[in-house]
Amino acid sequence: MRIFRNDWSPLAPHPLGSWTPSLSVSVVIPAWNAGRLLPTVLAGLAAQSYPAHLLEVVVANDGPVPLDLPELRPENTRVVAVEGGWGRAAACHAGALAAEGDVLHWYDADMLAERTQIEAQLRWHHLLDHVVVLGDKRFVDPAPVLEAGPSAVRDAVVADRVGAFFDGLDRVGHTWVDEIYARTDDLRAAGWFALRTHTGATASVRRALYLESGGMDTTLRLGEDIALGARLAEAGAVFVPDHEAVSWHLGPTHVMDRREQVNAYNDPFHADRTPVLRAKRRVGRTYTAAYLDVVLEVAAGSAPTCLPHADVVDCVDAVLASTLHDLVVTLVGPWSLLDDERLAVLDDPLLDLRLVRAAYAGEARVRFAEEVPVERDAPFRLALPGASFAPRRPTLERLLLHLEHTHDGLRVIRLKDGSVARIERTAAVARALRVVEPGEALDDVLAQVAGVGEVAGPAVGFGPIEKVRVRNAPRTGGPALPADEAWAKVDRQLP
Repeated sequence: MRIFRNDWSPLAPHPLGSWTPSLSVSVVIPAWNAGRLLPTVLAGLAAQSYPAHLLEVVVANDGPVPLDLPELRPENTRVVAVEGGWGRAAACHAGALAAEGDVLHWYDADMLAERTQIEAQLRWHHLLDHVVVLGDKRFVDPAPVLEAGPSAVRDAVVADRVGAFFDGLDRVGHTWVDEIYARTDDLRAAGWFALRTHTGATASVRRALYLESGGMDTTLRLGEDIALGARLAEAGAVFVPDHEAVSWHLGPTHVMDRREQVNAYNDPFHADRTPVLRAKRRVGRTYTAAYLDVVLEVAAGSAPTCLPHADVVDCVDAVLASTLHDLVVTLVGPWSLLDDERLAVLDDPLLDLRLVRAAYAGEARVRFAEEVPVERDAPFRLALPGASFAPRRPTLERLLLHLEHTHDGLRVIRLKDGSVARIERTAAVARALRVVEPGEALDDVLAQVAGVGEVAGPAVGFGPIEKVRVRNAPRTGGPALPADEAWAKVDRQLP
């Protein structure tokens, strides 16, 4: 099935209780000092409507002391140690690696599940292998369930009467998430920004998709859930909120108690590693994870003919001079052919290739690759057809802003000589590759899952390298460059 952006409307899950599951699920519970609430959590999971033989619970103990499991728990429950790191991300990842289920269901050690919570989540995974399901939760005082004890909690879950524990007490919603749901028709209209609601206390994903995405960033101590949402999105995920997958969060979250401090802590980490959260980035800065990867093939073959090095340098310099600072340039060529053997320097058959490498040997934003990378490590990729045309300084930033606004997956830029440059959205390409059929054109599938647009290169600021070379040159004083009405017109036409 092909889902357009994040409009999951074509998915039609079975009504609860009316279907027969076949996928196994591993409920992964990251646990730190969890002895107080874990018996209540496991009591709720022991009363789930999902078949017991398809359900396992993996408690990843990140705490300072060994964790003993209570007697009342799902039949297949075990504890694994967290090694090689600490924090929720490390614990979730350790649990995921130890898990045996087809689906991973993150569940915090302070959550109480309604009877059909897991069933509600899993029905979506039976429909689509790249769906991420987001459960519904309300925040309550844990005192009533702690006083009642695990057995009473289990009985209440079986009888669908958990809510009675909290009658007359405050039931606080996940306010900012609920607001996004309301504004985007339950994420159907959220496009690629749906990932921002991926909060890990009750979410689920196919284990294969989790591993393919790279999994949790185990170096993060907070904010790992949204970072994982970004990785899953770039692997092609569709995010679906299920309001029938109900849980009770026993107490407030860190964010509720100390929102400003949590955000202040998270922002520099997200800015550096999660480029889709670009609003957190500062103008003029570069970061570990680039927002755009510009790919230029400068030579190919065993006896390569390199593009003229002066053109390559001018083209790459124009890209590096962009007002979009958080980008990288990947130069593709047979760099391994370059060696230090004695030769007639100026008659070197690889002279252009050698000069290109020398030009960017110390440039941190330029990297060298033997082939066009299959794996993508930026949310967008611009593939240039050569070095004859280059963007003006504002062009890339404006094009990317327009892509973000439209949510398209591909922008085809037709250059004046008939060649094309392409800006591809990594998430859209990943989605298209999941569903493309043999013999089918990938661009046709991109149009179906994301949308494709086409623009004329001159109209958006791609010009001949000779002209862009002059227009991007820094002003060093003296008289202004001559006015150019053609380029003024370009500025007015830019999206």
